[in-house]
Amino acid sequence: MRIAQINVSHYGSTGKIMLQIADQARARGHECKTFSRAWKNQALPSSEHAFVGSHFANGVHHIFAAITGKNEEYSKKGTKKLVKILENYQPDVLHLHNLHGWFIHLPTLFAYIKKSGVRVVWTLHDCWAFTGHCPYFDMVDCKKWTTGCFDCPQYKAYPNNFVDSSKRSYAKKKEWFLGVMDMTIVTPSKWLADLVKRSFLKDYNVQVINNGIDLSVFRPRESDFRVRYGLQDKYILLCVAFAWGKRKGLDVLIELSKHLDKRYQIVLVGTSENTEKQLSGNIISIRKTQNQTELAEIYSAADLFVNPTREENFPTVNIESLACGTPVLTFKTGGSPEVIDETCGAVVDKDDIDAMQKEIERICAEKPYTSGACTSRAQIFDKNDKFNEYVDLYERE
Repeated sequence: MRIAQINVSHYGSTGKIMLQIADQARARGHECKTFSRAWKNQALPSSEHAFVGSHFANGVHHIFAAITGKNEEYSKKGTKKLVKILENYQPDVLHLHNLHGWFIHLPTLFAYIKKSGVRVVWTLHDCWAFTGHCPYFDMVDCKKWTTGCFDCPQYKAYPNNFVDSSKRSYAKKKEWFLGVMDMTIVTPSKWLADLVKRSFLKDYNVQVINNGIDLSVFRPRESDFRVRYGLQDKYILLCVAFAWGKRKGLDVLIELSKHLDKRYQIVLVGTSENTEKQLSGNIISIRKTQNQTELAEIYSAADLFVNPTREENFPTVNIESLACGTPVLTFKTGGSPEVIDETCGAVVDKDDIDAMQKEIERICAEKPYTSGACTSRAQIFDKNDKFNEYVDLYERE
């Protein structure tokens, strides 16, 4: 079987997922080619990977999209070359991931899909496919996507346009995305699957395949983290993200740091210089870890993983924490609560900082969740099992 996958990047969370699914498919005897947006000075991750367009052309796409609002209607030359490769390769399955990111001319790609009749699997890593613009809409409590987008409250935030083209983009997406002969939509969370079933994509088959992690890396590990930071007598509250801001709940953690007593120490991983300027002096900032093993050591040293995210699909940081034996406390938002159950963590209503503080104090004092219960829960998110679910989906008749 020949498989082709397309994603905006070959790195980051979605890029890694694409490449690891490809490796799993090859291990089971299938051919697999992967494609991503061309970036300056980026090396190909494998001989079976190709870039779409050029760094310059995709940059021009971004500029023109910002001016006109036609975010998915440039990069035509690069997309035609991609389609030519696909026509010659003749994949049995075309697996789509994130198509937003100013690198694909969607009318050309979906014209090929409809003409060729290729079977499509489309993993939605966010909500973009059925909205006028945005990947998420929870923070602005917008429901326009259920009937037709207009007057977008977020077009300046993403995709950073000068004009609001949400009404046009919504109509164009319906035109492009509907009418595909054989397409299965995959979502990492039940939360997102339920949204898809309320959107204009509702008539397609929807399947949930959770994100997975490498359990050989993320597991309980010995660590000198407490000693290095002088935290032997503290409750460590760990928080990990890679774009700290309001969406990830940075303001919540700053507020918690003002009210929790000296027994508690908040540790943030994935910060930046700009993030650090906003932090109070009693929050430890770690910009990046050397590798995933070091990150696993920090997870293992923590008493509780706190995730105050306001918009999320299915956060792997929750799974990583559980796999290292550390329970999770999260807001009730997106697919974040789906990672845990009553044996390994707790959920509070979004933006209820008082409730989050009370749960932090309860969990640290009572220790109701054992390391064994956490690691047991994490076993169902083994990346090898999850990627095999994708290959099983490819192989269905």
